[in-house]
Amino acid sequence: MSTKMSKDYQEAVKILTSREKFYINLGLERITKILELLGNPQAELKVIHIAGTNGKGSVSAILNAILCEAGYKTGLYTSPHILKYTERIKINSTDISDEFFSKLISQINKLAKENEIYLTEFELLTACALKYFHENKVDVCILETGLGGRFDATNVIGKNLLSIITSISLDHTERLGQTPQEIAFEKAGIIKPFCPVVVSPKNLGFEVIKSQAQTKNAPIILPENTIEIEFKNGTNYAIIDGKYYKFNLMGLYQKMNLELAYEAIKNLEDFDISTDAIKMGLEKVSWPCRLQYIKKYNLLLDGAHNPDGARVLKESINYYFSNQKKIWIYGTLKNKDYKTVVNRLFDKDDEIYLYDFKHPNHATYDEISEIIGKKVYSIKTEEIKKLLARDELKIIAGSIYMLGEILENITELDNIY
Repeated sequence: MSTKMSKDYQEAVKILTSREKFYINLGLERITKILELLGNPQAELKVIHIAGTNGKGSVSAILNAILCEAGYKTGLYTSPHILKYTERIKINSTDISDEFFSKLISQINKLAKENEIYLTEFELLTACALKYFHENKVDVCILETGLGGRFDATNVIGKNLLSIITSISLDHTERLGQTPQEIAFEKAGIIKPFCPVVVSPKNLGFEVIKSQAQTKNAPIILPENTIEIEFKNGTNYAIIDGKYYKFNLMGLYQKMNLELAYEAIKNLEDFDISTDAIKMGLEKVSWPCRLQYIKKYNLLLDGAHNPDGARVLKESINYYFSNQKKIWIYGTLKNKDYKTVVNRLFDKDDEIYLYDFKHPNHATYDEISEIIGKKVYSIKTEEIKKLLARDELKIIAGSIYMLGEILENITELDNIY
C-alpha cells in the first residue's frame, strides 16, 4: 500500500525518529513544561482517558465511532500507527493533515529546543495532539496511553470525564512490572481524584485498580449490561440485552471491550447519545489490523504481539474459521515473549512463514524458527503476493511494524486501511 508523503511531513518524521527523540523515557516533567509554554491546552479539554495492556485501541475506536455518530466533534489520539504518524491524531475519524501535523511538530520542537526541554518522540506527538484538539475546539477527546499510565505522557491531564482500564496482562514487563498486579498499579495511575473509572471485575488487576480508585475517591463503575458476540449468516453481531446490533469489529475478545465502552457511554454526563448513534457507531467502527478480515483474499490481519493477544486471536480464529487450513505469516520484535506467542498460535498442521521486517529490533528467522519445532519458511513481499491467490485462510500476525511494512509494499491490499 503506497502512501504519499509531503516534503514537510518527511521533515517531521526525521525529527520524530532522530536519535535524540526515538527512545522511551517515562515521566511527566518534560511534557508538563512544554504544555505550559503552549498555554496548557489540555486544561480546557474534556477527556476520556484509556489505559490497559490489550483492548484500549478497540475501546477508543468504539467510543470515537459512537460519539461521532451522536454529532460530537471528537478528537482521537492512539498509537502506534500502521503507515503514517498522522493516523494517530484524528478529529471525527479524519487524520490530521500532513501540513498541520508538520507545522505543529516543527513549532513544538523549536519551542522545546529554545527552552532546553528534551522531548521524546511520544511526548512531542502527545503535545501535538493536545494542541491540535484545543485549536480545533473538539467537544471531547479520547486519549489512549502509550505505555503504562502513571508516567505516560498522556497522564499530564489533571482531570477527566472518566478513566477506562481495559484488560491487564504481561507486556512491557521490563518497565511496568513482572506481575499483573504490578502492571495494574501503573495503569491505574491514570485514575484522577473524584473522576469515575470504568473497569471490569474480571480484570486480572481489578483489586489493585479498585484500591487505587478508593484512595483517590474515584467512583468505580462496573459494566452492568449483558453483551455477547455472535457470528451469524456471515455477519458479526453484538447482542446487548438481547438486541442484535451489527458490529464491525470481529473477535470474541471484543465482548469485554464493548462492555467497557458501552458502560462509559452510559455514564458520560451532559452528553446526548441516542440508541441510533450507538447502532450506527457499532456498525461503522473500524480498527485496522486488529482481527481485520479481507474477504476477497480470505486474509486476516492482526497485531497480536504478546501472549494474551495470541490467546484471544487463536480463540477467535477457532470460532470464526474453525474448519479452514491456516497459513501464517509471522514476525515480531525481540523484546516480546514470542516463545509463548508462537506456542499459542500455531498448530502442527499449519503452514508457517516468517517475515524479516526492517525494524532494527526485529527477531530473526533463526531466533523464531528454533523454538517452533517444525519446518517453517522464510518469506519476502513478492511471495506474500502469490499466497494471496491461495484458498486457505491466510493470517498475517505479530508486530504492527511488520504489518505496516507489508501493507505499504503490497498494492493488492490498497484501500483496506
